[in-house]
Amino acid sequence: MNGTMKAIVKHHRGKGAELKEVAIPSIRDDEVLIRVQATSICGTDVHIYNWDEWSESRVQPPYVFGHEFAGEIVEVGEKVNNFTVGDYVSAETHLVCGHCPQCLTGKSHICENTKIIGVDTQGCFAEYVALPASNLWRNPSDLPTDIASIQEPMGNAVHTVLNGDVAGKSVAIIGCGPIGLMAVGVAKAAGASQVLAFDLNTYRLELAEKMGATTTINSREEDPVVRAKDLTDRHGVDVVCEMSGHPVAMDQGFKMITNGGRVSILSLPTKRVSLDVTNDIVFKGIEVQGITGRKMYETWQQVSRLLQSGQVDVKPMITHHLKLDEFEKGFELMNQGECGKVVLHP
Repeated sequence: MNGTMKAIVKHHRGKGAELKEVAIPSIRDDEVLIRVQATSICGTDVHIYNWDEWSESRVQPPYVFGHEFAGEIVEVGEKVNNFTVGDYVSAETHLVCGHCPQCLTGKSHICENTKIIGVDTQGCFAEYVALPASNLWRNPSDLPTDIASIQEPMGNAVHTVLNGDVAGKSVAIIGCGPIGLMAVGVAKAAGASQVLAFDLNTYRLELAEKMGATTTINSREEDPVVRAKDLTDRHGVDVVCEMSGHPVAMDQGFKMITNGGRVSILSLPTKRVSLDVTNDIVFKGIEVQGITGRKMYETWQQVSRLLQSGQVDVKPMITHHLKLDEFEKGFELMNQGECGKVVLHP
């Protein structure tokens, strides 16, 4: 397809982005071209927009960023035989090599040669995006586009929460950004006996309650470690899902975990974190997991089924719908924490 399209471009090595008219991407034989119907803002996109230390060391402007979306296929490559024009899809955003030791042993979600759409390649904050057919996920026809666009980050939440048993256990979600909010819903659906949501933001704690948190704790107003232990007969919580990336909050997570518990870390701290490894990890005998991406494609199946069954209702945390050219308002809301998930509609 020839012509131009509107796209949000990370135009320079500094804060901000610009709405520009750029060429519609051409596709290779193994790719498809998708008309984007909804694309949502991720915390990673905020890092890139704000231009922090991580993004400065990782991304190479100018390019189109964004990686969460849903849309309709409008063109298919010659070698694509499992998708057709008109299919309604979302996409796994990790482009993997298929031949490293991890890929060859069923662990492609931690491929050592991973590239991420909208981080290392052209992204989906645009009217069209080109992607390999092997990365596509076919959506149910009745799934609303805004919900379909957030399946990728919901996969992060599912992978973090369900990377161990949570049924009948106490689960702490530290950080109630969009993925943390979805993690609350996933933990509740998976049978957690308690879901404790921690944040400094009253607005997001209210959203956490709507998503199924049994207790919300404002860590600015009360000691989160003391509160967590009070709620667990002084033993500490069984599972901590660290979503905040804040050094103090992360240290608190390790202090509130019970002996033999699990700490799963999805967040990306922008600076070094100081932990008491001896007392909070070794002597407690806990399991510490680094979580990246989603299992390909086991987690996508779990996400799809949780949504279709209604066991996780993500509608309360999708708080804003904006036009593509209103993207600056969306990033402002994300930076202020006065939103759940922000969805852009090209």
